Amino acid sequence: MNFQKTFKDVKPPDKGSFPLDHEGECKEFMVKYVKCLRSNDNANSKCRVQSKDYLECRMNHDLMKKEDFRKLGFSDLINKETSIDNKNI
Repeated sequence: MNFQKTFKDVKPPDKGSFPLDHEGECKEFMVKYVKCLRSNDNANSKCRVQSKDYLECRMNHDLMKKEDFRKLGFSDLINKETSIDNKNI
């Protein structure tokens, strides 16, 4: 009998792991995101604003590494916010 274990090369997640929100600091944003998903048949593309807000909260509370939103695929949302902010100046 061959009792050797075969181990595959395990690759960690690209962004690593991040701590759970035990204090509930971002729960409000998470709930908004999940509600959006449920009311849109789990279509993430319709909940991108809520997703960005949730990730931003996690970054602001050191629950995940701060990352440029353009790298996370939210450049279109950043441009909209910037153009809105510039109109108000």
